Amino acid sequence: MIQHQTLVKICDNAGGKIGRVFKVMGASKKRTAEIGELVALSVQSAEPRKDVKKGDVVHGVVVRQRKAKRRSDGSYIRFDDNAVVLIDKETGVPLANRVFGPVPRELTAAGYGSIASLANEVV
Repeated sequence: MIQHQTLVKICDNAGGKIGRVFKVMGASKKRTAEIGELVALSVQSAEPRKDVKKGDVVHGVVVRQRKAKRRSDGSYIRFDDNAVVLIDKETGVPLANRVFGPVPRELTAAGYGSIASLANEVV
């Protein structure tokens, strides 16, 4: 579960390293986000000479969470960190051209097949 003020790892090559979530998108009173949901975040630290800078407000899709998520077949999936991939707000395409680390197969069902295709491992 990702909620307000959660520090997340940005796992693509757009330039951001760490972000702080300040809004879970979807409803006015929505408090938590899970895998495949949209969040708004502020970049806390960034790599030099990249497109995303420190302090930028961007949108991202949650691709990994520490809290175990139950799958439809009854199994659970859990990751070591909370991570997001930055996307363009209007079009929904990723800002980067690489995604680091594993991503779950639930992203394709959530409509983010382009993120799953950029990842090197889908679990």
